[in-house]
Amino acid sequence: MGLEDLFNVVKTRFNGTADDNKEDKDNGDPPVKVPDNMLFKCPRCLNVIMTDELEKNLKVCPKCNYHSRLTAQERIRLIADKNSFNEFDAGMMSKNPIDFPDYDTKQQALRESTGLKDAVITGECTIRGERCVIGVMDTRYMMASMGSVVGEKITRAFEFATENKLPVIMFTASGGARMQEGIVSLMQMAKTSGAVARHSDAGLLYITVLTDPTTGGVTASFASLGDIIIAEPKVLVGFAGRRVIEGTIKQRLPDDFQSAEFALEHGFADMIVERKSMRRTIAHILKLHKGVNI
Repeated sequence: MGLEDLFNVVKTRFNGTADDNKEDKDNGDPPVKVPDNMLFKCPRCLNVIMTDELEKNLKVCPKCNYHSRLTAQERIRLIADKNSFNEFDAGMMSKNPIDFPDYDTKQQALRESTGLKDAVITGECTIRGERCVIGVMDTRYMMASMGSVVGEKITRAFEFATENKLPVIMFTASGGARMQEGIVSLMQMAKTSGAVARHSDAGLLYITVLTDPTTGGVTASFASLGDIIIAEPKVLVGFAGRRVIEGTIKQRLPDDFQSAEFALEHGFADMIVERKSMRRTIAHILKLHKGVNI
C-alpha cells in the first residue's frame, strides 16, 4: 500500500464513505469530520505523522530530522525572549511599480490569509538578555520573494542596528527576487548589500541563519554576507535551479549539491545547528562577541 492509499484509508476511516455519511444524515447524526491539516507528510522521507506531534517537536520530522518551515511569528516566539520583540515598519506595504496584472489583488488576498503585510518581519528584541535586531522571512507570502518592501525593511533594520551599535540576526527563506516588481526587485540586492557593508564597517556582528529554502537573489545578496552563517539541517540552499546550472556547465551535479551539508563542506556555511539548539547557539555567539564570560 502506497502513502497516498494510506492517506485515503485514514480519511475514510475518520470521515466515512459517501454511503456512511448518507446513513448518518438519515439517522439525524452529522458525519464525523477530521481537519485536513491533522496529518503531516514529510516532503523528504514521506513519513506521515500527526500534526500536533510535529509541533511538539518544533516542526522537525522525528524520522529524518527534516526542519519544516516556520511562520515568521513562530520563529520569533522560538528565538526571542518573551514579550521582548518590538516590530519595525509594521504597516509598510508594496505598491505595483510596473503595473503587473492582478498583483494588487494577489497581495491583498495574501494579507488577509496570512496576516502579513509582506514577506519579512523585522524588529528589535533580546535573546537570553542580549539586545539585537532580528529579521525573519516568511514563505507563506509569495514564497518570501524579495520585492521593494522586503528590501526596504531589511535595509532599515541594518541602518537602525548600525546607528544603535547592535548585532543583526537574519533568518532567510526565499525563492529569490519578486518578478512582479521587475527591475525594482533586483535593485534590492544592491541596497541590502550596501546596508550590510556599512554595518560591517562599523565593526558590528551579523549572523545569517539559512532556512528552507534560501535561493535566488536573496542568496546572492544579504543571505551570503553574514560574519557567521548558520544553516538548519538538510535545508535547500542555492541560487539557480539544478536544470539551469547543469544546462549551463554541461555537467552532472551531485545529488546533495544544494543542501546545507554540502554548503558546510564547501565553506559556504560555518555551522549547521538544529532548531532545538538555535536560540542557545545564537545567544552564545552574541555573548562571545561582546566579550562576556559564559
